[in-house]
Amino acid sequence: MFITRKAEFSASHMCRNAEWSDEENRKVYGAAANPHGHGHNYVVEVTVEGQPDPVTGMVRDLKEIKDVLDREIIEPFDHRFLNREVAPFDKTIPTAENIAVEIWNRLDSKLTNGSSRLHAVRLHETSDFSVEVRR
Repeated sequence: MFITRKAEFSASHMCRNAEWSDEENRKVYGAAANPHGHGHNYVVEVTVEGQPDPVTGMVRDLKEIKDVLDREIIEPFDHRFLNREVAPFDKTIPTAENIAVEIWNRLDSKLTNGSSRLHAVRLHETSDFSVEVRR
């Protein structure tokens, strides 16, 4: 069985390779290469897999998932310029793909235990583009 919890955060970023010219960055990243950055209202969906507990009837306590999301993702990411304020994006280009992997890395050990495990992280950067990392 799978359960999914959704959360939102707003953050800005720029997608630029420091070793490339402005022209090369614009060619690959388009407007996202703007050195002043741009922002998104991200939506992250976290899916946990497991069997319902016979006593509680729940795969995982949704409040616990929300608390982990708030602590590990929302607090450090919300209203931040990712490239300058959130590691590893001072060294890694914060594409949606890399942000989704970082979210997975921050959540996997916190949402995996004997009875359930992190199954997927889906990050919506815009209403028509999302990235999914799954086990």
